[in-house]
Amino acid sequence: MDQSVAIQETLADGDYCRQAVQGVLCEGDSRQSRLLGLVRCRPERGGQEHALFLYTHRRMAITGDDVSLDQIVPVSRDFTLEEVSPDGELYILGSDVTVQLDTAELSLLFQLPFGSHTRTFLQEVARACPGFVPAIPDPEFLWLSRYRRGEEAWGKAAVRMKRRVADRPWRPKKSGGSSSDELRPNGKGLPVDQSSWGQNKPENSLSRQNKSKSEISNMVRSSTITVSDKAHILSMQKFGLRDTIVKSHLIQKEEDYTYIQNFRFQELDLSKEAFFFHDTPKEEEWFKAVSEGLHPDAKYAKVKLIRLVGIMLLLYVKQEHAAYISEVEAETVGTGIMGRMGNKGGVAIRFRFHNTSICVVNSHLAAHTEEYERRNQDYKDICSRMQFCQVDPSLPPLTISKHDVILWLGDLNYRIEDPDVEKVKKLIEEKAFQTLYAYDQLRAQVAAKAVFEGFSEGELTFQPTYKYDTGSDDWDTSEKCRAPAWCDRVLWKGKNITQLSYQSHMALKTSDHKPVSSVFDIGVRVINEELYRKTLEEIVRSLDKMENANIPSVSLSKREFCFQNVKYMHLQVESFTIRNGQVPCQFEFISKPNEESYCKQWLRASPSRGFLLPDSSVEIELELFVNKTTATKLNSGEDKIEDILVLHLDRGKDYFLSVSGNYMPSCFGSPIHTLCYMKEPILDLPLETIRELTLMRLQTEDNGSQLEKPMDIPKELWILVDYLYRNAIQQEDLFQQPGLRSEFDHIRDCLDTGTIDNLSASNHSVAEALLLFLESLPEPVICFSAYRNCLECSGNLTASKQVITTLPACHRNVFTYLMAFLQELLKNSAKNHLDDNILASIFGSLLLRNPAGHQKLEMAEKKKAQEFVHQFLTHPEPLSLLSYSA
Repeated sequence: MDQSVAIQETLADGDYCRQAVQGVLCEGDSRQSRLLGLVRCRPERGGQEHALFLYTHRRMAITGDDVSLDQIVPVSRDFTLEEVSPDGELYILGSDVTVQLDTAELSLLFQLPFGSHTRTFLQEVARACPGFVPAIPDPEFLWLSRYRRGEEAWGKAAVRMKRRVADRPWRPKKSGGSSSDELRPNGKGLPVDQSSWGQNKPENSLSRQNKSKSEISNMVRSSTITVSDKAHILSMQKFGLRDTIVKSHLIQKEEDYTYIQNFRFQELDLSKEAFFFHDTPKEEEWFKAVSEGLHPDAKYAKVKLIRLVGIMLLLYVKQEHAAYISEVEAETVGTGIMGRMGNKGGVAIRFRFHNTSICVVNSHLAAHTEEYERRNQDYKDICSRMQFCQVDPSLPPLTISKHDVILWLGDLNYRIEDPDVEKVKKLIEEKAFQTLYAYDQLRAQVAAKAVFEGFSEGELTFQPTYKYDTGSDDWDTSEKCRAPAWCDRVLWKGKNITQLSYQSHMALKTSDHKPVSSVFDIGVRVINEELYRKTLEEIVRSLDKMENANIPSVSLSKREFCFQNVKYMHLQVESFTIRNGQVPCQFEFISKPNEESYCKQWLRASPSRGFLLPDSSVEIELELFVNKTTATKLNSGEDKIEDILVLHLDRGKDYFLSVSGNYMPSCFGSPIHTLCYMKEPILDLPLETIRELTLMRLQTEDNGSQLEKPMDIPKELWILVDYLYRNAIQQEDLFQQPGLRSEFDHIRDCLDTGTIDNLSASNHSVAEALLLFLESLPEPVICFSAYRNCLECSGNLTASKQVITTLPACHRNVFTYLMAFLQELLKNSAKNHLDDNILASIFGSLLLRNPAGHQKLEMAEKKKAQEFVHQFLTHPEPLSLLSYSA
C-alpha cells in the first residue's frame, strides 16, 4: 500500500511527500516501527528543499489519522544515508536492508524492507541531497518551522533543525573508496549523480549481488555476499534485449541443467488478528517469540517480515540454504470497506530458492457464516491485486499464480454450514471429522471451482480451530454461541510437494482460535553448474549467429476492439495475441505525440511491454474500467470510449490498435443538481439531454431557468438511504464491512434503470454503494466554494449552520437528509455499535473535499472536516426529509 498518502494528509499546502517506506528504528536493543517520508518544499526564493519526516503509527498508515510526527531530519549538505552491515548476522540476498543516517548532530540506524519500493525510496533520497555545487545556495529549511512542537496541528512533533554547513570541507574517504566516491557527500552515503537530478535513471542498488557465495562466513552478515553464480546471472541488472533473450532461453532449457532436490518447509498460522487490530504494532514481540521457538540446534536467519494491520508473515531460512535465496519481494493487499482498508486482506512474500519460485500468502478473509461469497471475492481480489515488481523493469509484475510453488495459509474464515450447533459439537466429540467435513464451506467452494482452483489441502484430522472462549478449550459460550469451524487452514499448489504433517495446537489458549501448522517436503530445481555453463554457451553462440540478421516483425490476432455497454466500475477485458517471427523482439505500447500516457485513463494494457523469442507468442489483455475519475466526462460526452494504441517494436515498426465502444451513463459520477433535474432514470433519457444536464452550471439560487422545478434531492440517493433506513438501521458493522462486487453491479443497474422494486442486496452492499455514490460526485455535498468556510467555523454550530444555508438548494437538502439519516442510526447504536466519531470519520472526508488541485487533506483539515460533521450529529434538530418520496 502507498503510505505516502497518509503522510501527505499531514503536510501543509505546497509541501509534497515524494516517497515513503515503512521501516524499523534500531536503538540498542529497542526496535520501533517508523514510517519514513521524503518531503519536498519549493521555497519562494526558488529551487527545492527536502527533509525526512519520521512518523510513529498505530497500524498500517492509510490516512493521516494513523500517523504522528516524531522527528524531522533536514536533507542538508552534511546529510548521508548509507547501507551498513551489522556484525553477527547472516546475510541473505533479499533480507532487510540496514541503513545508517548521519548528520552533524545525530546518527540513526534503520532496517528497511528489501525490494523495489525501498530501492526507489533510497534512489529518491539520493537525488534529494543538495550536493556541493557552490552556485547552488545552501538550503535554509525555514519551511520546517511550521511543524515545530507546540503548534496546534502537532501534539508531539519534535523537529530537529540542523545548522548550515556551507563552509564545511569535503573530503573523500581515505580507504576503501572507489571512483563512485566522487559522487558522494563526504565520500560516503548514497551516490548523488548531479547530472541526473530529476531524471528517472535506475539505481545500481543491487551491486551487493555481484559477489560469490564463498564469501559467506559462519553467521556473519556482509554487504559483499550474494547467491550462487547461477542465481547471480539470472538476477543481474542488465536489461538489454540480448540479456533478456539469454535469460528466457535459460528458463526454457531449465531441465537441461537442473535436477530435483527435496527441502522441508514449515507453515504456521497463529491467528494474530486479535493481538494486532487497534493495538500498538507488536512485530518485534512476535519476531522475538517466534525466533526463540526455532530449533535451538539449528541456525536460522530472518528473510522477511511483512504485516498489514493484524495479518503478519515471517519467513526464516536455515544457514546452509541462505546462499540460494534470491529475488525476495513482499506485498500487501487490503480488502476492507471500499477495497482499501487493511482489517481484512492478505500479505505475501515471494522468493526464488535455487531455481524454483515460491510464494507464501497469509490472508484474513471476511467473517460471518453467511458471507462465504464475500470470502470468495476477498480471495480473488488478493490474487488479482497482489503484484510483485521484478528486478528487470521491462517485465510485467508477477502475480501469485506465476510461481512454481504457492503456500497459502491464514484465517480463511470458511465455516460449517450445518445450522445445528449441538449436532456439530456431537460430531466433534465423536471425532467424526470426515462426516463434519462434508458441511465445510471451503470444501464446497473449492468443489464448485469458486476459489483455490488447483490447490490441495491435507486431511483434517484435528477438531475445528474456532471458536473457543479465550484462555480455555471450551467452545464459545457467549450470547452468539458461534458454531465450531475450521477457519484456520493451510493449502498448497505446485509440483513435487508432499505434506508431512497438518495439525492444530490446542495448548495455546491466548486467542479464540487454535493455531495450525504444517510441514512440507518440496522438491526444488537445483543448478548443475557444469551443465548450466554449457547451456549458456550454446545459447550465446546461437544468438551471435542470429543477431542483426533481420528486422523484427510480429503478427497480431486482432487490431480492432469494441467494448459494448461499458458500465461504471465494471471491468471489461478484451484480449489479443502477439505472435513473433524469426527474430527476437522487444515490444512496448508508446504514447502518441503530445500525450502523457499510451492510453486514456479508463484503459490499460497488461502487459504493456515485454519481449518475445523467435516463434513465441504472448497474450495481451486490454482492461477497461470506468471510475470516479473518468465517469463524469463520459456522462457528459466530453470523452468517449475511443482511443488508438501504438504498439512499438524495438528496431521494428509500429502497429496501431483501434479501441471503441459505448458507455452507459450512470448516476455514479453525475453532479447532484444534474440528478435533481432527472425525474426519469438516467438510462431512459436521450444522450443529448444527459449531456446538457451534466454540463449545466450549478446555481446557488433559482436563476429563472425554463427547466422544470428540480426534485429536492436525487431520487437515487433517496433509494439507497430509504433501503438502509428500512432494513439496516440496527445492522452491526454498517459502513465498516464491505459488500459484494456482484451486488454493487445489481444496485447500480437498479438505480440507473429505475427498477427499484427489483433491488435486493445485503445491507453492507447497499451501504458501500452509498459511500461510493458520495465519493463519485464531481462536486461534493458541501461545495468546494464553501470548504474553507466550513473549516473556519468548525466547532461553532451556529456559524456552521449559516454556512450550510449558503449552499445551493439541492446540496443543502442532501446534507440535511444525510444528517437526519445518520442521527437515526445513532439512536440505534446499542444494536449497530456505531458512534458519532465513527460516522463523522467516514462521512467527513466524503461530504467535505479539498477544491480541485488540492486532493489530499492535511491532518488538521481532516480533523476539522470530521468535527464539522460531528457537531451536526451530536446536536440533532427535528428533520423531516426521511419521509421524502422520490
